[in-house]
Amino acid sequence: MIRLITMIIVFVCSTVSAQSQYETGMKKAFSLWEENKSSEASALFERIAAAEKNNWLPSYYVALVNTTEAFQTKDKEKISALLIKAQAAQDNAVAISPNNAELLVMQAMIHTAWIVYDPMTNGMKLSGTVNEIYEKAIALAPNNPRVVFSKAEFEIGASRYFGSDTAPMCKEVERAIGLFATFEPETPFSPKWGKDRAEQALKECGK
Repeated sequence: MIRLITMIIVFVCSTVSAQSQYETGMKKAFSLWEENKSSEASALFERIAAAEKNNWLPSYYVALVNTTEAFQTKDKEKISALLIKAQAAQDNAVAISPNNAELLVMQAMIHTAWIVYDPMTNGMKLSGTVNEIYEKAIALAPNNPRVVFSKAEFEIGASRYFGSDTAPMCKEVERAIGLFATFEPETPFSPKWGKDRAEQALKECGK
């Protein structure tokens, strides 16, 4: 009996320790990202992902950090390297958590970054795929604010390119902002970004 109790205590303590290491590591990675140390943040998220083999979130953030960085640089070689790294992490996250609306948004963002990288080559090739991804995400999570906003944002970009009316998509951006106000992440580290971008996009809609 004493041996059984001891084993239970050891198991509980090791679980608590692992959770503590995970939480500490994730907080540190977010802190690095906030300090604009994207490479360091990505590397730490990668190390956490290697340890947390059944948790899709660290790989998701590797993809998000690198894709965000790709949108912010003009260096073609750097963009390509960033997006290749993002896709590898994305594939790992999807293997852990298929049919995940947040990961569908992430995949659409990676494709969109490739379109921005080379519109002439990748626009025709990937635009239809991005639209399909967002339709699937909406079907899975119709009230997820990142799904609603990201879909509308992509459609606004396409509409402006072709000179068509953006009003319907702007209404969706407004709806997304309302959804952000009530959205509750599943865990402390689940995605919660997007509200600021949506508010800025709504301002742009008025111009």
